[in-house]
Amino acid sequence: MSLSQTLQALSEPNRRKIIDLLKKREMSVGEMLKHLSVTMPTLSHHLDVLKRADLISSRREGQQIIYSLNLSVVEEITEQIIKFLKI
Repeated sequence: MSLSQTLQALSEPNRRKIIDLLKKREMSVGEMLKHLSVTMPTLSHHLDVLKRADLISSRREGQQIIYSLNLSVVEEITEQIIKFLKI
């Protein structure tokens, strides 16, 4: 995933809110909906964009899908941004 693709995925405020939620702990879609003012289809779209950017991952627990932050990718992107900003 390129830096520009990652930044594009993070350009939407609700996606940044999802990342902030997942920084605290893993969550199911139902838990995330309690913290966001979006519909289920909209949340599913945002989660799909973040997954394609490899910023989050998911696993099934029974009937629920649990989402978590992909820390290694977030750290890699952070390093790229820091390198970019260095003068």
